[in-house]
Amino acid sequence: MAYIEPSEFVSKMVDNGEQKIFMSTKDTLVRAFMAGAILGLAAFFAISVIVYTGNLLIGSLLFPVGFIMLYLMKFDLLTGVFTLVPLAVLDKRSGCTVDQMLRNWGLVFVGNFAGAMTVAFFASFILTYGYNVDGGALAAKVSSIGESRTVGYQEHGFAGWMTIFIRGMLCNWMVSMGVVGAMISTSASSKIMAMWMPVMLFFFMGFEHSIVNMFLFPFSMIMGGDFTVADYLIWNEIPTVLGNLVGGLLLVGLPLYWTHVRTNPARKIKSSKSQIV
Repeated sequence: MAYIEPSEFVSKMVDNGEQKIFMSTKDTLVRAFMAGAILGLAAFFAISVIVYTGNLLIGSLLFPVGFIMLYLMKFDLLTGVFTLVPLAVLDKRSGCTVDQMLRNWGLVFVGNFAGAMTVAFFASFILTYGYNVDGGALAAKVSSIGESRTVGYQEHGFAGWMTIFIRGMLCNWMVSMGVVGAMISTSASSKIMAMWMPVMLFFFMGFEHSIVNMFLFPFSMIMGGDFTVADYLIWNEIPTVLGNLVGGLLLVGLPLYWTHVRTNPARKIKSSKSQIV
């Protein structure tokens, strides 16, 4: 394993955020679509494993396969750009503005949602042979998950909403650790191991991931889940997105940036020289 020091890979995080800001609309949408689709497929796979084996741990161990595939192909998740793109703005990279950051977030959200929804349709279609038969145990499981994680939270009012928000924070704390962990090595196998552990943790603990939910809840509704689109948005997707944003940026991006980029001696020397000139 060729280990890279934090001072080096955190600079790569900023560079990565800058690259995403300047990516074309087409490329951003396509990469986001593929990321949402692959993560949706991984969630479908993991839930299927849990239903057929009755073992949550096995499903959690296997779910990171999807995350690893999309990362290695350089596809973009909203959770990742929440962590990386603001760093380019904070670092005052040329052309990296708040407006550009929001544009990137919006495009990635749309692409992720479209990809996840597409897989939700595919999954429901093949499970029911074109909606002609019952989806069986898997459909029942997915329906119950959708209900418990929307109206189940709603029953607790504001405390339920805050529970989703905090679960969203914890989720992207772990997911972003996976994204950053993949930057600590130039070895593909080391990148995979670094990503695997935190992603497995978030899935097993039932934390809320906005893109997984973009697949899970439409899939659950198609399979007969007793909740509405408004329930899904208010009592899951919105607080999850906000929690993912805060968790990725506040618990991963900013601590690393402030302690490894802002305090980098080489950066200070370069800054002082530029002031003298």
